[in-house]
Amino acid sequence: MSGIQKPPEKDSLSGVETTGHEWDGLKELNNPTPRWWLWIFLVTIVWSVWYWVVYPAWPTLQGHTPGSYGWTQHKQLLQSQQEITQRRAAYLDKMKGLSLEDIRHSPELYEFALAGGAVAFKENCAACHGTGAQGRAKGYPNLNDDDWLWGGRLDDIYKTIRVGVNSGHESQRGTQMPAFGRDGLLKREQIEDVTKYVKELHKKEMAEETDAYKHGREIFATNCSSCHGKAGEGNAEVGAPRLNDEIWLWGGDEDSIHNTITNAHLGVMPTWEHRLDDDTIKMLSIYVHSLGGGK
Repeated sequence: MSGIQKPPEKDSLSGVETTGHEWDGLKELNNPTPRWWLWIFLVTIVWSVWYWVVYPAWPTLQGHTPGSYGWTQHKQLLQSQQEITQRRAAYLDKMKGLSLEDIRHSPELYEFALAGGAVAFKENCAACHGTGAQGRAKGYPNLNDDDWLWGGRLDDIYKTIRVGVNSGHESQRGTQMPAFGRDGLLKREQIEDVTKYVKELHKKEMAEETDAYKHGREIFATNCSSCHGKAGEGNAEVGAPRLNDEIWLWGGDEDSIHNTITNAHLGVMPTWEHRLDDDTIKMLSIYVHSLGGGK
């Protein structure tokens, strides 16, 4: 009869009733939910109710329920920042009154200064000098080499960062190379001769002494050596770059050297004295000094 319900089918192997569903010959056993799973489910319900009570959870017209603990992510962030500030203050207190060399020779403070200086460098200096201090384009010095316009000792670097270069600071490091061509100090032929001479300065064996080369050497001795040195060794006292290596701030090909002599360049670096505290400037100095070219 159609009104009589058939009893559930049982699996012949396990004796467990099936659900009555079949997919491609596969049938599902109607096993009860494991007891451990049921208990976990009940615990999660209790836990969710507890969470709603103690933590911010439900939105309201005025904002949200604050929770009995009064916890917020903002408070947690402030607490973490306070802990970091306290740990940092402990190191900064030790640095007070110490010279840069003292900090450098203290393994603990040196490591702290390097870490702090690296962060400050990326925030304040990388835009011009590059994230790896490799310099950017022409006019932005590479800080990884040992060629320093204003000296590579710790105290030199500290002063350069503090007062800047042509920055307007009362104690700035400032200098200006004459525009020998633009200002009519040298004729075009003279600039061409001294360009060829300067380009050869880095070589141990100088080029064949043609008339142009000899003329360029004489022009260099008369007009350039007072700042750059007789052999092009540079002078950090006045920010005159070394010319007898192959490190060039404005380019080392003939056209670039010719343009530099003709028009000159005025590099500018801001003073950081009023933007960064003295501790940060010290850490920056130690970090830059550590990059490979510090003296």
